[in-house]
Amino acid sequence: MSSVPEPVSHPSLPVPEGIKTVGRVTADAPLICARNVNVHYGDKHAIREVNIDIARNQVLAMIGPSGCGKSTFLRCINRMNDTIEGARITGNIVLDGQDIYDRRQDVVQLRARIGMVFQKPNPFPKTIYENVAYGPRIHGLAANRVELDEIVTNSLQRAGLWEEVKDRLSSPGTSLSGGQQQRLCIARTIAVNPEVILMDEPCSALDPIATARIEDLIDELRASYAIVIVTHSMQQAARVSQRTAYFHLGDLIEVGETDRIFTNPRHKLTEDYITGRFG
Repeated sequence: MSSVPEPVSHPSLPVPEGIKTVGRVTADAPLICARNVNVHYGDKHAIREVNIDIARNQVLAMIGPSGCGKSTFLRCINRMNDTIEGARITGNIVLDGQDIYDRRQDVVQLRARIGMVFQKPNPFPKTIYENVAYGPRIHGLAANRVELDEIVTNSLQRAGLWEEVKDRLSSPGTSLSGGQQQRLCIARTIAVNPEVILMDEPCSALDPIATARIEDLIDELRASYAIVIVTHSMQQAARVSQRTAYFHLGDLIEVGETDRIFTNPRHKLTEDYITGRFG
């Protein structure tokens, strides 16, 4: 991807609904701007010319049929596609005025700023405490054990898990239920003070009660983070997000306020998917 040595603006592109931009990087400006993003896996053109802004303190839901490019684009945001052989990315993704694909970008630090929660809960084979403490320890966020204890406690509280595990922090993270494991993974993510949380179908492996807990947690966390969630559940997208993006066969078809997308889509492909005529 091309290098952006300083914050850039893109006046030729419309500002997505619900976002105001003043100058280049301000409190009201989008946290992430993606422009003309293309991804190739070998000869396969996985996503084409994606242009989208991701706002602070909002949830963006990405919907669409399987294989349409949602997860591919999600992985672009924290450079996880770097690990895939044959993947090639072009375009620009700018985080708070910095091109995340600049050669000078420290990818480890980037992934601390942009956390990821996967479809299947993946706690480390460590204790509950060590799962949450791992990131702060390797990033040097705690000067001593007291500070580390405080980070672990605060992260578990914010993930809505503290009361359930406070008396068994030395138990394996894998001993928790599926929903608890996913909240542990969220606690592990927020323990390193990210700016963005990416979630790739975080509830698809959970029962309805655990799903409801995660959805409530997403609503609470958006006060502090920008959140992007990939979901196959349009009901979930409608419940948790403020903006929704519809992908179709590698193209971003439409993005806008969630209420409008679901009640008055502007593109027939979006309408057909939402009404069940396609996908």
